[in-house]
Amino acid sequence: MSTQYHPSPLGTNTPWPIWALGVVLLVILAGVTWQMKVVGAAAPQPLEAIQWERTLSFVGQSNGDIAVLDAGTKQEVARFQGEQGFLRGSLRALNRERKRSGMSPDLPFKLTGHVDGRITLLDTATGQRLNLESFGPTNSAVFSQLQWARPAT
Repeated sequence: MSTQYHPSPLGTNTPWPIWALGVVLLVILAGVTWQMKVVGAAAPQPLEAIQWERTLSFVGQSNGDIAVLDAGTKQEVARFQGEQGFLRGSLRALNRERKRSGMSPDLPFKLTGHVDGRITLLDTATGQRLNLESFGPTNSAVFSQLQWARPAT
């Protein structure tokens, strides 16, 4: 049985380009670390100018519907029936945070349309914001239709 000697990949027999590559990678890693600590992470981008805004309350009904009320007038401006998965899921996520913080579920939400076409839903109680356009145009349209919703006469 013969035993052969296999030098370590980074031993003295390693060619200089591999060592140079290792040094370059260490310099890049050090530079990124320095930037994150000294310069800091990128500042959050400011929200675009507001095109329209509505303050709304979402109230669950005994029949399973969700009534949407204008927070100022307390008049119903829309009603959602059936599953409404995205609407219910969004509100459930925001209300869960309210419940954890011990805040009232009756406080209104602020629905905002920005000039760049984005739509956001802000929880006025917790400050949590959902960028609705990131869930796709079909889902954000569920909320964007509330821009024009008016009380039934």
